[in-house]
Amino acid sequence: MTRHLVRFRGNTSSSALSSIDKRIQFSISIPFIRRRRGLCVMARRPPVLSLALPSETGRVLSIQSHTVQGYVGNKSAVFPLQLLGYDVDPINSVQFSNHTGYPTFKGQVLNGDQLWDLIEGLAANDLLYYTHLLTGYIGSASFLSTVLKVVNKLRSFNPNLVYVCDPVMGDEGKLYVPQDLVSLYREKVVPVASMLTPNQFEVELLTGMRITSEKDGLEACNILHAAGPTKVVITSMVIDDKLHLIGSHQKGKGQTPEQFKIVVPKIPAYFTGTGDLMTALLLGWSNKYPDDLGRAAELAVSSLQAVLRRTVADYEKAGFDPQTSSLEIRLVQSQEDIRNPPIEYKAEKFN
Repeated sequence: MTRHLVRFRGNTSSSALSSIDKRIQFSISIPFIRRRRGLCVMARRPPVLSLALPSETGRVLSIQSHTVQGYVGNKSAVFPLQLLGYDVDPINSVQFSNHTGYPTFKGQVLNGDQLWDLIEGLAANDLLYYTHLLTGYIGSASFLSTVLKVVNKLRSFNPNLVYVCDPVMGDEGKLYVPQDLVSLYREKVVPVASMLTPNQFEVELLTGMRITSEKDGLEACNILHAAGPTKVVITSMVIDDKLHLIGSHQKGKGQTPEQFKIVVPKIPAYFTGTGDLMTALLLGWSNKYPDDLGRAAELAVSSLQAVLRRTVADYEKAGFDPQTSSLEIRLVQSQEDIRNPPIEYKAEKFN
């Protein structure tokens, strides 16, 4: 909540100042007061310009994790979307000192009631009009259940809200969220999502099928389309030691989806935050190319690969072996590759 400044003239008692300070601490809004010819005049609240003058791109509510140091969750998603022209309002599902790959971490976890409290605060001030909702890592079933309430609430303000869901549950056969989240994603979240961006392991969890080939990936996309989302991007599948992205766009109910793949070489290093960045880029570019998911994926993949190459090069320049530990992506240093990515990886359409 924005704190309005109040200027006091004359003798103001310390007890009065203390009272006002407490009101501010407890988030009670104090309107801006102007002095004019000895009268106190209540100033008009300035408009929220992202609502009064909406951009051509959109306004995104992003509910993800946050780290003080490093780039994962909202730290990987908000800045790139802003570079692409979006107004982004982040809600941090967790706030940690650093990502959990370090030996230790400290911080706080937002619960479902606290999330809903923030949403009610926005609603009370008519600030809940969003074009997009983006969600990433969520650590509990209660919080995810509240996210479903948020989807319904946002769609009551904007029925055309696009919900982009990265169903973060695990990777490479390892589940790193509670088991009850899997069924909640499958049964409740997938049906209300507009776009899903799972990895290979997460697709297997959502569909119950083993993914070992491109054909399996395409079939899994069809299963997910039948459940709800019109756009599905399997962001990483390892086939013959190469990374495959599988994309699928069902433009109308019952229509045959337009499907494609993008093959990229594996970079021999381990990075954090890449899935969060990829989903943000897919949101950003797919909104600019709503009828051409393949083009959006080309731009997103090309940006991501440029960021990763710069990250490896910078670590090597600093004298570190990129293969010995997880790397924090060089996001700020890659701004131009996010705004204007060189198209190096092309989408190959399936018949």
